[in-house]
Amino acid sequence: MKTSHCLHVWSQSAAAATMEAGVQGIVDWWERVNASTAWQEHIFLGLATACAIISLVALIQLIRIELRVPEYGWTTQKVFHLLNFFVNGVRAAVFCFRENVQALSPEVLQHVLLDLPGLLFFTTYTLLVLFWAEIYYQARSLPTDNLRPAFFITNATIYFIQACIWVCLWWSPSPVVLTVAKVFFAVVSLVAALGFLLYGGRLFLMLRRFPIESKGRRNKLREVGCVTAICFTCFTVRSVIMTLSIFYKGADLDVLYHPILNAIYYTLVEIVPSALVLYILRKMPPKRMGGQYHPIR
Repeated sequence: MKTSHCLHVWSQSAAAATMEAGVQGIVDWWERVNASTAWQEHIFLGLATACAIISLVALIQLIRIELRVPEYGWTTQKVFHLLNFFVNGVRAAVFCFRENVQALSPEVLQHVLLDLPGLLFFTTYTLLVLFWAEIYYQARSLPTDNLRPAFFITNATIYFIQACIWVCLWWSPSPVVLTVAKVFFAVVSLVAALGFLLYGGRLFLMLRRFPIESKGRRNKLREVGCVTAICFTCFTVRSVIMTLSIFYKGADLDVLYHPILNAIYYTLVEIVPSALVLYILRKMPPKRMGGQYHPIR
C-alpha cells in the first residue's frame, strides 16, 4: 500500500516537474524571440505582407464594383472597400518600416501612425453596423433620418477625443496620458462590439422569423450571422487585450520588442477578421438592377 502511494506521489511530482519545465521552455523561447532582431524583422514583415494582400484584394474588389455599376456613386459597399484598402495599406507601411516608426521624434508621431489605422478600422466596420441598422429600421417602418447623422457625430467625437489625447501626449507624454489613451481605445472597441451585437443580432433574428424559401435568403441570413460573430469577437478581443495592457506591462503592444504579441494581436483583431469579412461580402452587385441599388449584398 505504501509502495503504491509513493509511486502515485512520485508520478504526480514528475508530471508537475515536466509541466513546469515545458512552461519554462515556452517562456524562454518567447523571451529569446522577442530579443532577436531577426525574428522582429521577419514577424513584422509577415504582418506587413498580410495587410498588403488584404489591401490589394479590397482595391481589386472596389475596381470590379466600379466597373460593374459605374452609374452609381459612392455607395456603402464602395466606401467599405475603399476604407479597407486604406486601413490595411497604412498598417502594412507601418509594419514594414516599424523600426523607423519606432524611432520617430517627437514621440507623438509614433502614436498617430500606430493609432490612426485602428480608428479607421473602427469607422470601416461600424459602417456595416450603420447599413444593417438602416435595413432593420426600414423593415420595421421606423424613421432612419437620424442614423447617418448619429454615425457621423459618433465618429467625429471619437476622432476629436483621440486628437486631444495626441495633443496631451505631445505636450506631456506621461504614463497617465498613455493609460487614458489605452482606456479610450478599449472603450471604443467595446462600443463597436456592442453595436454589432445589437444591430447585427436584431437583423439576424428578424431574418430568421421570415420564411427562408430561397437560397438567397439563406445566404443573407448566414452572411449577417457570420459577419456579426466575427466582428463582435474581434472588437471584444481588442478591448480585452487593450485593458490587459493597462495593468500588465508585458502586454504592451506596438513596440519592437514584443513581436509575438503583436503578431497574435493583429492577426486576431484585424488580419483574419478583415480577410473573412471580405470573403463573405465578395458577391458582386448585378449589372442591371431594378429600383434602388442596395450595397453590400
